Amino acid sequence: MTYNPVTTSTWVPLTIQDDSENLLKIVSAEKEFVTDEDGNVWIDAISSWWTMIYGHRHPKLIAALQNQLQSLDHVMLAGNIHESAENLSKVLLELTHLHFKKVFYSDNGSNAIEIALKLAIQYYQNHPDFKPRSEFIVFSNSYHGDSIGAMNVSGKNYFNRIFSELRFPTKEFPAPNCMNCPWGKHPTSCDTECLSDLTLSIKQNEYAGIVIEPLVFGANGMLFYDKKVLIKLRELASSTNTLLIFDEVFTGMGKLGEPFAYQKAGVIPDLLVLAKGLTGGMLPLAATLVPNFIYELFLSKDPYKAFFHAHTMTGNALACSVGYASISMLQEFGLTQVKELEIKLRNHAETFQKKMGTMVENVRVMGGIFAFEWKENVANDEYLNPVGKQIRNSLRKFHILIRPLGRTIYITPPYTISDVSLEKIFMALGSTLLGLLEPEKD
Repeated sequence: MTYNPVTTSTWVPLTIQDDSENLLKIVSAEKEFVTDEDGNVWIDAISSWWTMIYGHRHPKLIAALQNQLQSLDHVMLAGNIHESAENLSKVLLELTHLHFKKVFYSDNGSNAIEIALKLAIQYYQNHPDFKPRSEFIVFSNSYHGDSIGAMNVSGKNYFNRIFSELRFPTKEFPAPNCMNCPWGKHPTSCDTECLSDLTLSIKQNEYAGIVIEPLVFGANGMLFYDKKVLIKLRELASSTNTLLIFDEVFTGMGKLGEPFAYQKAGVIPDLLVLAKGLTGGMLPLAATLVPNFIYELFLSKDPYKAFFHAHTMTGNALACSVGYASISMLQEFGLTQVKELEIKLRNHAETFQKKMGTMVENVRVMGGIFAFEWKENVANDEYLNPVGKQIRNSLRKFHILIRPLGRTIYITPPYTISDVSLEKIFMALGSTLLGLLEPEKD
């Protein structure tokens, strides 16, 4: 049976609503594979939007879910607490070496960002020595979610341009991009020239926070940049009493080889946002981690200093139990697997670069991320660049699932992916791209 966005009852996201898009009906999943209703087995090369870090239906996650179902499924956290939430909070905080004091749960990355923004604004409202602040520093190639607040601290782009009238005050600066530095610098010669305008502005204005994805801008092109940028931002934030907010929805849970990207960079933020791989992709769960110096300003009997924010499913017991198991797995073998995967990706990347030559640009690897740009002389260099869809559809012939970001092609496979599947992905990529160069037959 053929499915498309028009004939289904479900509104399929990030998909043009016409009948030319063929949808797969997935009926089962295991490890790095998903199976459609016709029995075809597909490799999930991007871990279903970067979530299934241990592959689908990992036995340890299933066991954690089944065990929790024996006692408690859900209870509201307003006025209550339960062991699953407390256990997860404790191991999360320990994973940060207790740089943070409290964990505030939600159910997706956008909500976790919203919580961080509201906490930042109220921090200045509650602080006896600061005037209220509400404007944030954001970056051009950033994406932090689709809800109103998260959309506002993202760069102005194709995801949010229609809703520009809803934006609250932000100051946008060019995103650091060490792959194609506008100043022609190399990380060894860089003096963070990309932050010159930001440096001047933050010294002249009072901002509530700086919002950034550490080391990698994910959804807007897998842009890599040097830790020098974060070191400089930390220095600027500290000297101006501005909060530094790291969005690790993508980079957290080992994606770059450490539990969190901020640890890889050696720069500690003031607020930390997590989601996606937190439960190994099995259940929706997000967290905003808060340090003591922020939390203590909410310790008051004055109700107007309280943080009035909640979600119905906050701290869901099932999700927290799976999250606890996910972190245990990360510590037990996940981080080791990421480092081994990075070596394999680098080896494949070297061979791939030699094979493709000048047809591709910026072939790069960091942790469990492999990415490159298809070299194409077109004006449309955005998410909707048709070459992305063309490559995605071509890879379907090999039963590989990817989701290009315009002409940026990437894979973020499960940490547990087999060598055979990895080999198949790179073989399919090479064959597909070489096929694009062949002249069309009459």
